[in-house]
Amino acid sequence: MNSEPKIIQRILEAIKQHRRFCVVGHQMPDGDCVGSQLALVMALVNKGYEAVSWNQDPLPGKLKFLNFDDLYSQPRPHQSFDCVIAVDSANPERLGVVNSYIQDRQLLINIDHHASNTRYGDLNWVESGVPSSGELVYRLFKSARWKIRPEIANCLFTAISTDSGSFQYPTTRPSTFRFAGELVAKGADLATICDEVYQSYSLSRVKLLKHVYNHFKLTNENRIAYFWLRPEDFQRTGASRNDIEGLIDHIRDIEPVVVACLFEEIEPECIRVSLRSKSSEIDVNAIAKRFGGGGHKAAAGAKVQGRSMTIQRRVVKAIREALLPAKTGD
Repeated sequence: MNSEPKIIQRILEAIKQHRRFCVVGHQMPDGDCVGSQLALVMALVNKGYEAVSWNQDPLPGKLKFLNFDDLYSQPRPHQSFDCVIAVDSANPERLGVVNSYIQDRQLLINIDHHASNTRYGDLNWVESGVPSSGELVYRLFKSARWKIRPEIANCLFTAISTDSGSFQYPTTRPSTFRFAGELVAKGADLATICDEVYQSYSLSRVKLLKHVYNHFKLTNENRIAYFWLRPEDFQRTGASRNDIEGLIDHIRDIEPVVVACLFEEIEPECIRVSLRSKSSEIDVNAIAKRFGGGGHKAAAGAKVQGRSMTIQRRVVKAIREALLPAKTGD
Protein backbone atom coordinates (compact mmCIF):
# COMPACT_ATOMS: atom_id res chain seq x y z
CA MET A 1 0.00 0.00 0.00
CA ASN A 2 2.87 2.39 -0.86
CA SER A 3 0.48 4.82 -2.50
CA GLU A 4 -1.45 5.38 0.73
CA PRO A 5 -1.18 8.82 2.38
CA LYS A 6 1.38 9.30 5.15
CA ILE A 7 -1.39 10.25 7.60
CA ILE A 8 -2.28 6.56 7.90
CA GLN A 9 1.12 5.70 9.38
CA ARG A 10 0.94 8.75 11.64
CA ILE A 11 -2.41 7.53 12.96
CA LEU A 12 -1.11 3.99 13.48
CA GLU A 13 1.94 5.30 15.33
CA ALA A 14 -0.31 7.44 17.52
CA ILE A 15 -2.52 4.44 18.31
CA LYS A 16 0.54 2.46 19.46
CA GLN A 17 1.37 5.21 21.95
CA HIS A 18 -2.01 5.06 23.74
CA ARG A 19 -4.03 2.52 25.67
CA ARG A 20 -7.58 3.79 26.35
CA PHE A 21 -9.74 4.72 23.34
CA CYS A 22 -13.19 6.09 22.70
CA VAL A 23 -14.57 5.90 19.15
CA VAL A 24 -17.36 8.41 18.49
CA GLY A 25 -19.74 9.14 15.62
CA HIS A 26 -22.42 11.58 14.55
CA GLN A 27 -25.98 12.02 15.78
CA MET A 28 -28.67 9.86 14.16
CA PRO A 29 -26.00 7.36 13.06
CA ASP A 30 -26.32 5.59 9.73
CA GLY A 31 -24.74 2.38 8.46
CA ASP A 32 -21.44 4.04 7.63
CA CYS A 33 -21.13 5.67 11.04
CA VAL A 34 -22.13 2.60 13.07
CA GLY A 35 -20.14 0.18 10.91
CA SER A 36 -17.00 2.31 11.11
CA GLN A 37 -17.32 2.86 14.86
CA LEU A 38 -17.90 -0.77 15.78
CA ALA A 39 -15.27 -2.10 13.39
CA LEU A 40 -12.66 0.21 14.94
CA VAL A 41 -13.60 -0.69 18.49
CA MET A 42 -13.58 -4.44 17.82
CA ALA A 43 -10.22 -4.18 16.05
CA LEU A 44 -8.71 -2.17 18.92
CA VAL A 45 -10.00 -4.63 21.51
CA ASN A 46 -8.61 -7.52 19.44
CA LYS A 47 -5.19 -5.82 19.62
CA GLY A 48 -5.37 -5.63 23.41
CA TYR A 49 -6.43 -1.99 23.81
CA GLU A 50 -9.27 -0.70 25.99
CA ALA A 51 -11.94 0.78 23.72
CA VAL A 52 -15.57 1.89 23.82
CA SER A 53 -17.96 3.21 21.17
CA TRP A 54 -20.06 6.25 22.10
CA ASN A 55 -22.93 7.90 20.27
CA GLN A 56 -25.55 10.38 21.40
CA ASP A 57 -28.43 8.41 19.87
CA PRO A 58 -29.54 4.79 20.29
CA LEU A 59 -28.46 2.17 17.79
CA PRO A 60 -30.95 1.97 14.88
CA GLY A 61 -32.89 -1.28 14.98
CA LYS A 62 -31.80 -2.44 11.55
CA LEU A 63 -28.13 -2.12 12.59
CA LYS A 64 -28.34 -3.97 15.91
CA PHE A 65 -26.99 -7.13 14.27
CA LEU A 66 -23.62 -5.36 13.95
CA ASN A 67 -23.34 -4.87 17.73
CA PHE A 68 -21.85 -8.34 18.12
CA ASP A 69 -19.89 -7.67 21.31
CA ASP A 70 -22.42 -5.17 22.76
CA LEU A 71 -19.87 -2.38 22.34
CA TYR A 72 -22.21 0.39 21.18
CA SER A 73 -23.25 2.68 24.02
CA GLN A 74 -24.24 6.21 24.94
CA PRO A 75 -21.77 8.53 26.74
CA ARG A 76 -21.07 8.35 30.45
CA PRO A 77 -19.82 11.21 32.63
CA HIS A 78 -16.46 11.52 34.36
CA GLN A 79 -14.41 9.35 32.02
CA SER A 80 -11.05 10.17 30.49
CA PHE A 81 -9.33 8.68 27.47
CA ASP A 82 -5.85 8.62 26.05
CA CYS A 83 -7.22 8.94 22.53
CA VAL A 84 -10.59 9.74 20.96
CA ILE A 85 -11.24 8.72 17.35
CA ALA A 86 -14.11 10.50 15.59
CA VAL A 87 -15.43 8.83 12.44
CA ASP A 88 -17.82 10.03 9.73
CA SER A 89 -18.36 13.38 11.49
CA ALA A 90 -17.65 16.61 9.63
CA ASN A 91 -17.38 18.79 12.74
CA PRO A 92 -17.58 18.51 16.54
CA GLU A 93 -21.17 19.78 16.54
CA ARG A 94 -22.25 16.68 14.60
CA LEU A 95 -21.22 14.60 17.62
CA GLY A 96 -24.02 16.19 19.65
CA VAL A 97 -23.78 15.81 23.42
CA VAL A 98 -20.94 13.29 23.04
CA ASN A 99 -18.59 16.19 22.31
CA SER A 100 -18.90 17.48 25.87
CA TYR A 101 -18.02 14.03 27.28
CA ILE A 102 -14.73 13.55 25.43
CA GLN A 103 -12.82 16.67 26.39
CA ASP A 104 -10.63 14.84 28.92
CA ARG A 105 -8.26 13.31 26.37
CA GLN A 106 -4.70 13.51 25.12
CA LEU A 107 -5.33 13.15 21.38
CA LEU A 108 -8.23 13.47 18.92
CA ILE A 109 -8.06 11.61 15.59
CA ASN A 110 -10.55 12.65 12.90
CA ILE A 111 -11.32 10.14 10.11
CA ASP A 112 -13.94 11.26 7.62
CA HIS A 113 -14.98 11.55 3.98
CA HIS A 114 -17.14 14.70 4.01
CA ALA A 115 -16.00 17.64 1.90
CA SER A 116 -17.28 19.98 4.61
CA ASN A 117 -15.01 18.50 7.32
CA THR A 118 -13.45 21.28 9.43
CA ARG A 119 -10.22 19.37 10.31
CA TYR A 120 -10.97 19.65 14.01
CA GLY A 121 -8.70 16.81 15.15
CA ASP A 122 -5.09 16.75 16.24
CA LEU A 123 -4.64 14.25 13.40
CA ASN A 124 -6.99 14.56 10.42
CA TRP A 125 -7.49 12.02 7.67
CA VAL A 126 -10.16 13.42 5.36
CA GLU A 127 -10.71 12.17 1.81
CA SER A 128 -13.84 13.68 0.33
CA GLY A 129 -13.62 11.65 -2.88
CA VAL A 130 -14.13 8.37 -1.01
CA PRO A 131 -17.74 7.10 -0.83
CA SER A 132 -17.64 6.06 2.83
CA SER A 133 -15.71 6.38 6.06
CA GLY A 134 -15.85 2.59 6.23
CA GLU A 135 -13.55 2.41 3.23
CA LEU A 136 -11.01 4.60 5.04
CA VAL A 137 -11.20 2.44 8.17
CA TYR A 138 -10.67 -0.69 6.08
CA ARG A 139 -7.60 0.86 4.42
CA LEU A 140 -6.28 1.68 7.91
CA PHE A 141 -6.67 -1.98 8.90
CA LYS A 142 -4.97 -3.16 5.71
CA SER A 143 -2.01 -0.87 6.30
CA ALA A 144 -1.76 -2.06 9.91
CA ARG A 145 -2.14 -5.70 8.82
CA TRP A 146 -4.75 -6.16 11.52
CA LYS A 147 -6.78 -9.35 11.46
CA ILE A 148 -10.35 -8.85 10.24
CA ARG A 149 -12.71 -11.39 11.71
CA PRO A 150 -16.19 -11.93 10.15
CA GLU A 151 -17.94 -9.60 12.64
CA ILE A 152 -15.61 -6.75 11.63
CA ALA A 153 -16.09 -7.60 7.96
CA ASN A 154 -19.86 -7.31 8.44
CA CYS A 155 -19.45 -3.84 9.94
CA LEU A 156 -17.16 -2.57 7.19
CA PHE A 157 -19.19 -4.09 4.34
CA THR A 158 -22.34 -2.48 5.77
CA ALA A 159 -20.55 0.87 6.05
CA ILE A 160 -19.27 0.76 2.47
CA SER A 161 -22.51 -0.59 1.00
CA THR A 162 -24.91 1.84 2.68
CA ASP A 163 -22.94 5.03 2.01
CA SER A 164 -22.31 4.12 -1.61
CA GLY A 165 -26.04 3.54 -2.14
CA SER A 166 -25.45 -0.18 -2.65
CA PHE A 167 -22.60 0.78 -5.03
CA GLN A 168 -24.91 3.01 -7.13
CA TYR A 169 -23.76 6.52 -6.18
CA PRO A 170 -21.33 8.28 -8.56
CA THR A 171 -18.68 8.40 -5.82
CA THR A 172 -18.35 4.59 -6.09
CA ARG A 173 -14.91 3.69 -7.44
CA PRO A 174 -13.29 0.48 -8.70
CA SER A 175 -11.53 0.17 -5.34
CA THR A 176 -14.92 0.26 -3.60
CA PHE A 177 -15.94 -2.96 -5.36
CA ARG A 178 -12.52 -4.48 -4.71
CA PHE A 179 -12.63 -3.73 -0.98
CA ALA A 180 -16.20 -5.05 -0.74
CA GLY A 181 -15.11 -8.28 -2.41
CA GLU A 182 -12.19 -8.63 -0.01
CA LEU A 183 -14.54 -8.21 2.94
CA VAL A 184 -16.83 -10.94 1.62
CA ALA A 185 -13.77 -13.18 1.35
CA LYS A 186 -12.99 -12.35 4.98
CA GLY A 187 -16.42 -13.51 6.12
CA ALA A 188 -18.93 -10.69 5.59
CA ASP A 189 -22.36 -12.37 5.57
CA LEU A 190 -24.16 -10.89 2.56
CA ALA A 191 -27.42 -12.73 3.25
CA THR A 192 -27.66 -11.34 6.78
CA ILE A 193 -26.57 -7.84 5.80
CA CYS A 194 -29.05 -7.61 2.92
CA ASP A 195 -31.89 -8.97 5.05
CA GLU A 196 -31.26 -6.72 8.05
CA VAL A 197 -30.32 -3.50 6.24
CA TYR A 198 -32.33 -3.55 3.02
CA GLN A 199 -35.18 -6.02 3.40
CA SER A 200 -36.52 -5.51 6.93
CA TYR A 201 -38.53 -2.33 7.46
CA SER A 202 -40.82 -1.66 10.39
CA LEU A 203 -44.52 -1.08 9.76
CA SER A 204 -44.15 2.37 11.29
CA ARG A 205 -41.56 3.30 8.68
CA VAL A 206 -43.87 2.14 5.90
CA LYS A 207 -46.63 4.34 7.35
CA LEU A 208 -44.21 7.27 7.41
CA LEU A 209 -43.26 6.58 3.78
CA LYS A 210 -46.98 6.55 2.89
CA HIS A 211 -47.25 9.99 4.49
CA VAL A 212 -44.31 11.20 2.40
CA TYR A 213 -45.84 9.96 -0.86
CA ASN A 214 -49.15 11.59 0.03
CA HIS A 215 -47.72 14.98 0.96
CA PHE A 216 -44.56 15.73 -1.06
CA LYS A 217 -44.60 18.79 -3.31
CA LEU A 218 -43.10 19.45 -6.73
CA THR A 219 -41.98 22.79 -8.11
CA ASN A 220 -39.72 24.31 -10.76
CA GLU A 221 -41.12 22.14 -13.58
CA ASN A 222 -41.01 19.09 -11.26
CA ARG A 223 -37.23 19.39 -10.93
CA ILE A 224 -37.45 20.13 -7.19
CA ALA A 225 -39.29 17.87 -4.75
CA TYR A 226 -39.70 18.58 -1.04
CA PHE A 227 -41.65 17.34 1.96
CA TRP A 228 -42.07 18.02 5.66
CA LEU A 229 -41.88 15.78 8.70
CA ARG A 230 -43.27 17.19 11.92
CA PRO A 231 -43.60 15.74 15.45
CA GLU A 232 -47.26 14.88 14.87
CA ASP A 233 -46.30 12.77 11.83
CA PHE A 234 -44.14 10.58 14.06
CA GLN A 235 -46.84 10.36 16.70
CA ARG A 236 -49.50 9.36 14.17
CA THR A 237 -47.41 6.68 12.46
CA GLY A 238 -45.57 5.41 15.54
CA ALA A 239 -42.27 6.03 13.73
CA SER A 240 -39.03 7.24 15.28
CA ARG A 241 -36.29 9.44 13.87
CA ASN A 242 -34.39 6.27 12.95
CA ASP A 243 -37.13 5.59 10.39
CA ILE A 244 -36.23 8.71 8.41
CA GLU A 245 -33.11 7.30 6.77
CA GLY A 246 -33.63 6.67 3.07
CA LEU A 247 -37.06 8.32 2.82
CA ILE A 248 -35.71 11.21 0.81
CA ASP A 249 -34.28 8.82 -1.78
CA HIS A 250 -37.78 7.68 -2.72
CA ILE A 251 -38.62 11.26 -3.72
CA ARG A 252 -35.27 11.95 -5.36
CA ASP A 253 -35.76 8.88 -7.55
CA ILE A 254 -38.85 10.29 -9.26
CA GLU A 255 -37.85 10.72 -12.90
CA PRO A 256 -38.12 14.54 -13.40
CA VAL A 257 -36.70 15.38 -9.97
CA VAL A 258 -33.14 16.70 -9.84
CA VAL A 259 -32.97 17.82 -6.20
CA ALA A 260 -35.01 16.48 -3.28
CA CYS A 261 -35.33 18.21 0.07
CA LEU A 262 -36.59 17.06 3.47
CA PHE A 263 -37.61 19.62 6.08
CA GLU A 264 -37.76 18.06 9.55
CA GLU A 265 -39.18 20.12 12.40
CA ILE A 266 -37.01 19.16 15.36
CA GLU A 267 -38.60 21.74 17.63
CA PRO A 268 -40.41 25.05 17.11
CA GLU A 269 -38.28 27.25 14.85
CA CYS A 270 -35.52 24.64 14.54
CA ILE A 271 -35.53 22.82 11.22
CA ARG A 272 -33.21 20.09 9.96
CA VAL A 273 -32.82 20.34 6.18
CA SER A 274 -31.63 17.34 4.14
CA LEU A 275 -30.71 17.67 0.46
CA ARG A 276 -30.10 15.10 -2.27
CA SER A 277 -29.02 15.68 -5.87
CA LYS A 278 -28.85 13.21 -8.73
CA SER A 279 -27.12 15.59 -11.13
CA SER A 280 -23.35 15.97 -11.21
CA GLU A 281 -23.94 19.64 -12.02
CA ILE A 282 -25.86 20.40 -8.82
CA ASP A 283 -23.72 20.57 -5.67
CA VAL A 284 -26.04 20.42 -2.65
CA ASN A 285 -23.02 20.73 -0.33
CA ALA A 286 -22.65 24.29 -1.62
CA ILE A 287 -26.35 24.91 -0.98
CA ALA A 288 -26.15 23.51 2.56
CA LYS A 289 -23.13 25.71 3.33
CA ARG A 290 -25.31 28.77 2.69
CA PHE A 291 -27.35 27.69 5.72
CA GLY A 292 -24.45 26.75 7.99
CA GLY A 293 -24.36 23.06 7.04
CA GLY A 294 -22.44 20.84 4.65
CA GLY A 295 -21.85 17.30 3.50
CA HIS A 296 -21.21 15.89 0.03
CA LYS A 297 -21.86 17.14 -3.48
CA ALA A 298 -24.82 14.75 -3.86
CA ALA A 299 -25.99 14.63 -0.22
CA ALA A 300 -25.85 17.37 2.39
CA GLY A 301 -27.80 19.01 5.17
CA ALA A 302 -28.07 21.80 7.69
CA LYS A 303 -29.84 22.74 10.91
CA VAL A 304 -31.56 26.12 10.51
CA GLN A 305 -33.21 28.35 13.09
CA GLY A 306 -36.28 30.31 12.07
CA ARG A 307 -39.91 30.15 11.02
CA SER A 308 -40.71 27.05 8.99
CA MET A 309 -42.23 28.67 5.92
CA THR A 310 -39.46 31.27 5.79
CA ILE A 311 -36.85 28.52 5.81
CA GLN A 312 -38.74 26.58 3.13
CA ARG A 313 -38.86 29.62 0.85
CA ARG A 314 -35.16 30.37 1.35
CA VAL A 315 -34.00 26.80 0.75
CA VAL A 316 -36.21 26.21 -2.29
CA LYS A 317 -35.02 29.54 -3.71
CA ALA A 318 -31.39 28.48 -3.22
CA ILE A 319 -32.07 25.17 -4.98
CA ARG A 320 -33.82 26.98 -7.83
CA GLU A 321 -30.84 29.30 -8.25
CA ALA A 322 -28.50 26.31 -8.38
CA LEU A 323 -30.65 24.70 -11.05
CA LEU A 324 -30.69 27.72 -13.35
CA PRO A 325 -27.11 27.39 -14.72
CA ALA A 326 -27.63 23.66 -15.29
CA LYS A 327 -30.86 24.31 -17.17
CA THR A 328 -29.21 27.02 -19.25
CA GLY A 329 -26.50 24.58 -20.24
CA ASP A 330 -28.97 21.90 -21.38
